[in-house]
Amino acid sequence: MNRLDATTPAGNDQFDWDHFDSEAYSDHNYRSVRDDDRQIMEIVRDFFATAGVPEGARGVDVGAGANLYPSLAMLPFCAHIDFWEYSASNVAWLTRQTASFDPNWDEFWDVYRSRSPYAELADPRRALAELAEVRQGSIFDLPAARWDLGTMFFVACSLSTDLAEFQRAVHAFVGALAPGAPFASAFMAKSQGYYVADNWFPAVAVDEAEVARTLAPVATDVRLTPIEIGDPIRDGYSGMIVATGRARRPD
Repeated sequence: MNRLDATTPAGNDQFDWDHFDSEAYSDHNYRSVRDDDRQIMEIVRDFFATAGVPEGARGVDVGAGANLYPSLAMLPFCAHIDFWEYSASNVAWLTRQTASFDPNWDEFWDVYRSRSPYAELADPRRALAELAEVRQGSIFDLPAARWDLGTMFFVACSLSTDLAEFQRAVHAFVGALAPGAPFASAFMAKSQGYYVADNWFPAVAVDEAEVARTLAPVATDVRLTPIEIGDPIRDGYSGMIVATGRARRPD
């Protein structure tokens, strides 16, 4: 589907995710640390460092795509990290990068290692290779209450133009965490969709109020932080939103 078709709601299954150009996406977005990336990583770093993550936690990065910095945020706390990714091309990219990530990611790790317990992890490249397992699967097929720590960055808002699918995706992510498990997620604000190479992919235009409404039934201790974007990475969005919190415990 191209951008001209995007005037009517379009579901996740209407797009060719298996041919998502992972290399082009990563090169455009993560060649180096932007200020908005730095703001996000500092929020997530500080939250996880004080969240009381249980020793030997099992972490999950949902819809990791061609971005490693959400999973790197979990690295000091986990005995295992699952990468749950739908796109075949992104699965292949993640498999290569988790085996030994490219040098540009060292700059991202430098943001984390300014604080304990990140500072004590001497070799994050080796640690990720030992802990990572890349799995191909849909966000809508996540098992319930399996993981102790989770990240989901720029996924739920960027998989279709359907608000109901956004809500389902957020609920599936938080529902995959054990009750009380901490999580960090990030969203593009009011996104109109995005190009990767020459191919257009969908988005749903959410704001802080919609993110808060969507998280309320499944999460507690939610904190939303708007991110100052400065020079936008692309056209068609108004900012970024970081959400931290915990999976809601049963009543």
